[in-house]
Amino acid sequence: MLNRFLFSKIDNSQLIIFRIFFGILVSLECYGAILTGWIRRTLIEPKFTFNFIGFDWLQPLPGFGMYYYFFIMGTLGVLIALGYKYRFAIISFTLMWTGVYLMQKTSYNNHYYLLVLISLIMCFLPAHQSHSLDVKNNANFKSDSMYAYVRWFIIFQLLIVYTYASIAKLYGDWLDFGIVRILMLNKASYPIIGGLLQEPFIHKIIGVSGILFDLLIVPALLWKPTRKIAFFASVFFHLFNSIVFQIGIFPYLSLAFTVFFFEPETIRNIFFKKKKPYLLKKAEVPSYKTVLLVIGGIYFLIQITLPIRHHFIKDDVLWTEEGHRLSWRMMLRSRTGTVKFQVVNKETGEKTLVKTKDYLSKKQQKRIAGYPDFIWQFAQRLKKEYAEKGEQIEIYAQNSKVSVNGKPYRPFIDPKVDLASAKWNYFWHNEWIFPSPTYKKEP
Repeated sequence: MLNRFLFSKIDNSQLIIFRIFFGILVSLECYGAILTGWIRRTLIEPKFTFNFIGFDWLQPLPGFGMYYYFFIMGTLGVLIALGYKYRFAIISFTLMWTGVYLMQKTSYNNHYYLLVLISLIMCFLPAHQSHSLDVKNNANFKSDSMYAYVRWFIIFQLLIVYTYASIAKLYGDWLDFGIVRILMLNKASYPIIGGLLQEPFIHKIIGVSGILFDLLIVPALLWKPTRKIAFFASVFFHLFNSIVFQIGIFPYLSLAFTVFFFEPETIRNIFFKKKKPYLLKKAEVPSYKTVLLVIGGIYFLIQITLPIRHHFIKDDVLWTEEGHRLSWRMMLRSRTGTVKFQVVNKETGEKTLVKTKDYLSKKQQKRIAGYPDFIWQFAQRLKKEYAEKGEQIEIYAQNSKVSVNGKPYRPFIDPKVDLASAKWNYFWHNEWIFPSPTYKKEP
């Protein structure tokens, strides 16, 4: 049964059209980052970036280097769409996009992580075996079929994303629509819909539909009787997200994924009418079956466990942020904070308050006070700078307070802990973060 489910040969039209959509969209994302000033604001203007901890060596290229970097990525997207030197193009894009993802988190977005994963998956798929320049240059590449596991790999990845996104919304601030109201506040100036988005009944519709859509969209697309309804619901949902939240290509990438839910023949008839149909649908177990099942099993085990790791870390992830990233916890919180960094010279005892505006961009200044990893990384940056001047220092976060989802400000970072000497705990709780107001210590 497993062999028939995973290793039946089916028409590959779904994968081919997705490759084309994928290449076009990632090229637009990369070229758009240049034209909209995102690269300038995020990677060039800051004196340094808040990279993922452990990837300090990943820093933006100097001068106009990041413009060239994104231009190359955009061009690789074009090559992917055309199916030209596909393996080289998709592997190169995956490595470069992952580098950008790990390079900065001031503009963190879960969708950037999803693009890392989908790009990685695409590196191993035969997406260039039809309607590609690779086939035109070498007819031996051509094939009208693919293994069924190709589509199921994509579908299962999406099921994980949407299911965890739905489950994560089942908490107080989403269920009472408070966070939805906060998210809509800065949309008031939008023409036509701005005022409507401030209405409480709209917040209730968004809150309830957000949970239901994420939970049901994959099963509804898989089940033929509800597939068309689910597709049009998906179109509305993702266009709404595109207009209201302005998150680049990702609503359209999400729509591109829907090709894997329709029958291969349906996709072929819509996009490739002249393509030879593949109707055999026979199971052919490949020689690499065991390797595929082992690697695929490990990959999905990681994908399933990463989003629940915060349950094994002390305190509330909504407060500590520990275990938040890589877990599909999307649009769940709004954080603001205050903090002052006090530098103490170990030899003289001289105390100095650091002005963050002398080091950080405006967007970085807004982020730093609310996130513990940002606070710790900035302390390490100061430590390094003073060490280069021959000074040994201690660094304390003074008056550190955070407000989560509009609640009252609460003390956040222990002001008695020297952050210059503190270690960052990657996998467990960092004790210099004060407990959340709702956390109850074990007796």
